[in-house]
Amino acid sequence: MTGLLRELPLVNASQRDAILRAPRTSAAHRTLLRSLPAMNALQAGGQTTLDVLPAETTVVAWNLERCLFPGASAAHLHPVAPHVVLLSEMDHGMARTAQRHTTEEMAAALGMSYVFGVEFYEMDLGGETERTFCEDDYNARGWHGNAVLSAVPIQEAVLIRLDDHGHWFSAETGADPGQPRVGGRNAIAAILPGATGPLCFVSTHLESNADGVHRAGQFDRLMDAVDTFAPNLPIVIGGDLNTGNHMPPHYHWQEEPLFARAEARGYDWSANADGFTTRPSLITNHPARQMKLDWICVRGATPSAPGILSSLGTSGHPLSDHDAVHVNITA
Repeated sequence: MTGLLRELPLVNASQRDAILRAPRTSAAHRTLLRSLPAMNALQAGGQTTLDVLPAETTVVAWNLERCLFPGASAAHLHPVAPHVVLLSEMDHGMARTAQRHTTEEMAAALGMSYVFGVEFYEMDLGGETERTFCEDDYNARGWHGNAVLSAVPIQEAVLIRLDDHGHWFSAETGADPGQPRVGGRNAIAAILPGATGPLCFVSTHLESNADGVHRAGQFDRLMDAVDTFAPNLPIVIGGDLNTGNHMPPHYHWQEEPLFARAEARGYDWSANADGFTTRPSLITNHPARQMKLDWICVRGATPSAPGILSSLGTSGHPLSDHDAVHVNITA
């Protein structure tokens, strides 16, 4: 099981040098990934307001695109009143988000506990638009990852790595040599106490720069790991599945094989409202691009009242290039 830490160990100077010197191969990446303690652990913290989840639990899944505005993003969720929040693309110690621990700030604002796991250790400051938000020319930690926030104590949690070959590191996969990063897509599974027994909630983020077969393989690995971690428990999986992303123009999200594979293993996709879940943002400005990337699926539980929460904040600017998806769960 993944270790739960109060703080993730920083990458030291010799480890940074090893990353920069390493050949851009999948084999070298696997060695680096094993050598960095923070890439193989979860950070836990926060405070809770409830002892057990209510009989009807509200769940939100939201890709916050670095989380430029943690306080405003937390306040934005108040009308939905979630008990569990599944987050992706959260920064921790990145210059573009003022070196903040965005997950910790959102958890504190919502009165929740959290577990955070690193997708990528990033050595660069990000893309051109991200650099406009940087006041520093360095990342204090360089962590970027996913999280589970909970209004109840987190009983157990595990980090599930969905790939280790260095999709954004290895020259074998066409990674950008100008943005060195170690890591890969992951999921975080957490067991929470419910009114009728424990439930397992999973925050995940599948690969964008790949095809549907690749993503289906990641989802297969995720389902296998969840079955091992939380056998016979109700399961709720939510996050940015990147369905249809970076694919040919006439490719539709409905063609992604992961949907049928999950249904064959008992998962229900009726927890999702109709409609696209992306929009132009302060970082990503593609006004003509609309996609349905964000999903919640359940097994062993009954979903109701699915919805999509616009990411447009009260000031009128978008908090993310993704809208949040939410649903009520009864188990």
